[in-house]
Amino acid sequence: MCGIVGYIGPKQAFPILMKGLYRLEYRGYDSAGIAIVDSDLKLYKTKGKVSDLEKFVQGKDISGTIGIAHTRWATHGEPNDINAHPHYSQSKNLALIHNGIIENYALLKEEMIGRGHQFNSDTDTEVLIHLIEDIQINENVSLEEAVRMALNQVIGAYAILIISRDNPDLLIAARKGSPMVIGIGDDEFFIASDASPIVEFTKEVVYLEEEEIACIRRGEKLKLKTIHNKDKTPFIQSLELNLEALEKGGYEHFMLKEIYEQPQSIMDSMRGRLNAEKGIVKLGGISDYENKLTNAKRIIIIACGTSWHAGLVGEYLFEDLARIPVEVEYASEFRYRHPIINEDDIVIAISQSGETADTLAAIELAKSKGATILGICNVVGSSIARVTHAGSYTHAGPEIGVASTKAFTAQVTLLTLMALDIAHRKGTIEMSRYRQLLNELESIPDKVRETLKVDDQIKELARIYTYARNFLYLGRGYNFPVALEGALKLKEISYIHAEGYPAAEMKHGPIALIDREMPVVVIATNKGTYDKVVSNIQEVKARNGKIIAIVTKGDTAVKKLADYVVEIPETEELFVPLLATVPLQLLSYHIAVMRDCNVDMPRNLAKSVTVE
Repeated sequence: MCGIVGYIGPKQAFPILMKGLYRLEYRGYDSAGIAIVDSDLKLYKTKGKVSDLEKFVQGKDISGTIGIAHTRWATHGEPNDINAHPHYSQSKNLALIHNGIIENYALLKEEMIGRGHQFNSDTDTEVLIHLIEDIQINENVSLEEAVRMALNQVIGAYAILIISRDNPDLLIAARKGSPMVIGIGDDEFFIASDASPIVEFTKEVVYLEEEEIACIRRGEKLKLKTIHNKDKTPFIQSLELNLEALEKGGYEHFMLKEIYEQPQSIMDSMRGRLNAEKGIVKLGGISDYENKLTNAKRIIIIACGTSWHAGLVGEYLFEDLARIPVEVEYASEFRYRHPIINEDDIVIAISQSGETADTLAAIELAKSKGATILGICNVVGSSIARVTHAGSYTHAGPEIGVASTKAFTAQVTLLTLMALDIAHRKGTIEMSRYRQLLNELESIPDKVRETLKVDDQIKELARIYTYARNFLYLGRGYNFPVALEGALKLKEISYIHAEGYPAAEMKHGPIALIDREMPVVVIATNKGTYDKVVSNIQEVKARNGKIIAIVTKGDTAVKKLADYVVEIPETEELFVPLLATVPLQLLSYHIAVMRDCNVDMPRNLAKSVTVE
């Protein structure tokens, strides 16, 4: 959350910074700001989106070849002009942008007020830049050393960029708990929260590690050190990202594009890992831990939001196929409830961004207890990829829409491969059944492509329910997590209250809500507890509820009961989430569009939650 971008080099910084902000806006869009050094340190910021900033600076002096820019997701202080980043130091000689939270800012602020500092905003960020300047002046040290000393006093998470009016050839970056990548060009450097603002300028990048500070001087090589004053050698990597993946490609919104990318993203998640013809599943990223995973007495899955829903599907998969007990935990709760963790436990951490603060904290707790940690994430070089013992990338490609879609199905695909591989190794699945499931899994991308053909039907259905105030989503077995995910998507982007429940639990409370104004979405495919779900539908109809049913193609029983039916292709029960999720994504998308909601940037949300 919050997007930061910086530039130093021979070019004018403003166009590069603004383009970077637009690319990072999915990380936060409460306010935006920019600071550029030329003959002076010029700072402009405003409440609203990046487009509001672009309008705000029209006619102002934006010249300069070094600058920093920020798009904010508010933590400390409401979204307004004053709390927007960048923030000045006391003398206005320094400017800083920040992603993260300084937890002890109140104590630091009180100390500096006692030393005569005056603060304009409610943010923790302004406290940090005041602290840096206070140290620089009173300790008579360089700006770089003042940053290092200040960061040893703060508690919390940060990714920061600092520029100075008196040092127009210096840009300082540092990170702890929030991502930071530095692009290395031809006598120029590009700095950002992720690689999306960098990819069109260079493929050479350095990912800052925890508690590292980068000193970036014009005309010099990149220098790194830790906050403990240990010099580090930059590790330059080649960026694996295409510029085309960051564009809408003719779609109205990134979310719709990413929904339609799922046949490809699911295939990419399986590419090089699944060979159905030879009966092979090979996950190279976790190959060194295959025996430990196969012999695990317990698997703990930790995740947040949509990734947690993918983890719930994983629970069914691992227990059904591999017969290993699984616990699925909210990462945000896991670390605070004194969990029982054993050295022979396998902990699987799932995160689209690989930067989720709660999940990272839960990983550190599990590691301290001796558990083996495997990561599933989408972003190469992310924090979770670095701190876990091993793991696998989903290879879903950039996901720009804040509401996650293709990341969910990619995560479920990877969990499916893991469960099938373990089951095969343990012998908990017959070879004929194993081969049958591999063949069916290989066909899933084509079946998702077929499922997408319901888009026009879903659009018409959305028109009917655009003004509904509440939705109920029901599913059983593998379809219960699908119900949760469908409800979450609707809440996230259309702002309609929605809840997901196991269908059988409806009569233990939620049935009291059902009347003719309540749309009830039921995932009623023809496997597992199908007959029981049909009975649950009858209970809803008896209370005049409106039924929207996701059914297997050719269904007759549910069609007689439901008000609206959406068909998906026939598949194995354990693969239904990969298909049934798609029409629910489309339903939430079209309802949100018809309600004139900002689909890609829903209010109060950010893509990468790097604070607790």
